[in-house]
Amino acid sequence: MAKPTKDNRKSVVDFGVGWVVIIYCLLMFFLYVGMCNDGANITAPNVAYRLGLEQGDIMNMNSLAGLVGVVFFIIAGQVNRKIGARMTSGICCIISGIAYILACNAPSIVIYTVCMCFVYGGIMSAGYVAGGTLVASWFPKKKGVVMGYTTMGHNFASAFYVQLVAILIAPTVAGTTNIGENFSTGIVPIGIAAIVLGILGMIFIRNEPWERGINPDNVSDEIYQKEYDTKDAVEGDGGWTTGKLPATKELWLAAITTGFFQICSVGVMSQLVIRNTQLGFSQQAAMNVMTILALGGVVGSWLVGVIDDAIGTKKTMVMFGIWYAIALLLNFTAVDSVTPLVYVSLFMIAMGIGGSANFTTSLPTSIFGRQGFDKVNSVIFPIQGAVTALCFLVNGVVQKITGGQIRMAYLVFAGVALVNVLLVLMVNEHKYNRDWMAAHKK
Repeated sequence: MAKPTKDNRKSVVDFGVGWVVIIYCLLMFFLYVGMCNDGANITAPNVAYRLGLEQGDIMNMNSLAGLVGVVFFIIAGQVNRKIGARMTSGICCIISGIAYILACNAPSIVIYTVCMCFVYGGIMSAGYVAGGTLVASWFPKKKGVVMGYTTMGHNFASAFYVQLVAILIAPTVAGTTNIGENFSTGIVPIGIAAIVLGILGMIFIRNEPWERGINPDNVSDEIYQKEYDTKDAVEGDGGWTTGKLPATKELWLAAITTGFFQICSVGVMSQLVIRNTQLGFSQQAAMNVMTILALGGVVGSWLVGVIDDAIGTKKTMVMFGIWYAIALLLNFTAVDSVTPLVYVSLFMIAMGIGGSANFTTSLPTSIFGRQGFDKVNSVIFPIQGAVTALCFLVNGVVQKITGGQIRMAYLVFAGVALVNVLLVLMVNEHKYNRDWMAAHKK
C-alpha cells in the first residue's frame, strides 16, 4: 500500500486518492440540489407555465415526490448493502438523469409527479445513501471536513444551476423571462450529465479505501492499528439488525435532527430567488444574489466541516441551529423592501447553505461509526428524506394560504431550527462508534 510519509491526522487536505471519492460525491450533491431543490426556482415556474398550473401546485407535487421517494431510499439502502456503494450510486444517477428529462417534458402533472419521484429517489439515494456509505468507509474520522468538501456541491449548484438552466432555455417567449417552450429541450443536457456521472462512477469509484491501496482517512498502518478498531471486520452489518435499529433512540435522534436542519436549508434555498423578487430585486438580480451568496457559502460549507472535526458534530449542530434561526428571523422582518437586515440574513444563510447537509452523514457516522454503516444508513436515510421533503409542503401550503408570501415559511423554518437545537442536546454523540472508543480507551 502507498502510505502517508508523515502524521496526517490533523491535515484537512491529505486524502490521497480519496479525493476521487470526494469530487464524485460533490458532483452528485450538485445534481441533487439542482434537480430537486434550488433548481425549483426556475423549473417550477416553467413547468407550471407549460401545464397551465399555479407554481404552488408544482411545489406540492415536489413535496409528494420527495415523500414517495422514501420508498426508493429503502430499496436503494438494501441494494447498496448487496452490490456496494459504487454500483448503487452509478445506477441511481442514471435513473435520476433519465427521469429528470422525462419530468421536464411531462404532458401532465401526473406524469411530472411520477417522474419526479424517480428523480428525488434516484439522485438522493446516489448522494446520501451510497455517497454516505462511501464517506463513512473512506473517511470515518475526517467525515466532518470531507462532508464540508462534498457539500460544496450544494453551494456550486446554488450559485450556477439556475443561471445554467436560464442560459440553456434562452431565448424565451417575447416579453417573458426564462418562461418558454425552450425549457423542454434546454433541460436535456442536465439529465445527460447525471447519466454520464453514473457511468463514470461505476468505472472509477471503489467501495473501500483498501481497494485503492490506502487506509481509512489515508492514515499510516501504525496509526490505523493504534487508533482504529481492527478487531471486527468492517464488512457485514456491525451487529445491527432491521428490528434492532428502529428500537434505538440514537437512530431516531440522528434521523430527525439532521432532517429538520435539511427542512430549514432546502426550504429556504428552493424559494430564495422568488423571495428576493418579492423584496424588490429583479429576477436576474435575484439570481445574481443567489450566485454570489452561494459562492461565499463554499467557505461556510468547508468551515462547518472543520469546526465539526475540531469540536464535535453535536456542538457544531447546536451552533448551526441558533445561527440559522437568527438568519431566518432577520429575513422575516422584511415585508416588501430590501433592508440592511436582509443583507445580514442573506450572508448568514449563505454560510449555512451546505452546512446542514454535512450533518446527514457526519452525525450518524459519529454515533454509529463505519462498522455496518450501510445497514444503519439504510434505515436512517429514508427517515431523513421523509422529514426533509416536508419543506416543500410547508412552502406550497404557505404560498397557497398567503397568496405567495414566502416570508411566513421563514418563520416556520426558524421555529423548526430552534426546536431542533433542543433535540440535538439529547444526542449521545459517540455511543456506538468503535473507532472513537479505540482511540479513547483508557
